[in-house]
Amino acid sequence: MKLALMYELPVPRPWTQDSAYNAFENTLQQIELADRLGFHSVWTVEHHFLDEYSFSSAPGVFYGAIAARTENIRIGHGVRLLPFPYNHPVRAAEAAATVDVLSKGRLEFGTGRSGTRVEMEGFGIKPNETRPMWEEALEVIVGAWTEEEFSWDGEYFKLPPRGVVPKPYQNPHPPIWGATSSAESHVIVGQKGLGLLSFSVAIPPEALTKRISRYHEGLEQVEPVGKFVNNRIATFAQAHCAETTQQAHDDARTAFPWYIQSSLKTIAELGAWREGTNLGSYEYAKKLLGGMQIEDLTFDYLTQNETVLCGDPDHFVGMCKRYEAVGVDILLLLVQSYDIPHEKVMRSIELIGTEVLPKLT
Repeated sequence: MKLALMYELPVPRPWTQDSAYNAFENTLQQIELADRLGFHSVWTVEHHFLDEYSFSSAPGVFYGAIAARTENIRIGHGVRLLPFPYNHPVRAAEAAATVDVLSKGRLEFGTGRSGTRVEMEGFGIKPNETRPMWEEALEVIVGAWTEEEFSWDGEYFKLPPRGVVPKPYQNPHPPIWGATSSAESHVIVGQKGLGLLSFSVAIPPEALTKRISRYHEGLEQVEPVGKFVNNRIATFAQAHCAETTQQAHDDARTAFPWYIQSSLKTIAELGAWREGTNLGSYEYAKKLLGGMQIEDLTFDYLTQNETVLCGDPDHFVGMCKRYEAVGVDILLLLVQSYDIPHEKVMRSIELIGTEVLPKLT
């Protein structure tokens, strides 16, 4: 199993003129360190309007900086939002291909539909149209990447014959991934021949087994949307490593529950809106959590139920081997959940790179 970094790019309030700059610069320094230490890849989200939670609204621009400051680490969209008007598929194809060229073939193209009401409503996107738009956009992007002249006449997108440039550096195109958190969509991702980005939150490694089995069911019926099948499996978890487990716990005690509670609140807002129920977001979250309240997801709950990686290097090795045992190929480590100091994140990455990675190869 390979290890990667994952970022939402949170920027805690109060904000100053340098807040955003510091967040991006600190993240770049962390990625440079991971590059030197041999991490497989770095992935960032695409989010809009989410306040402190994420400043990663223009990931393609950020990837240009990553490409310029690293040599080997692969660069992953985690994910590029494909419903329109988030991104027109031709523009998504052009931007992704440009990153692939600048990085000399290091792009991993993760794709998704979006998961918050704030974002969908802000862009005027109907929730029930995100899946067919995602599916159609995938077809357009692959055609734009691989055909000298490409045209399309679909339900959501129309394009007269045009040559889309640049083409990706990787031949025939970068690996394509599909993000999902629902069991049903795990099958669909497999059927399309996409790598699986299983973005399930607050669950231990073994809880992924049924979802991964659903993905394999889809692979057995594969009709790849791309020119090849990407059958790798990735998932993510909050992660912080320190010399001692107690130190790791002290460092992450505020950040870990802040992240998971904020995530579930936005997911619940979308679910309640989509269903048209009268449930508020907290009541809908309680429904998602099987009766638990969002506030029940405390740091102690997350660590005791082994839904996060937080401890010394030996703890990390043990947890990584559990993820590997259930079939995960790439574990995406969310190393900056909220407000863990930059120096402590750097030390965490250093410990993982020097004392955990060698034991996984």
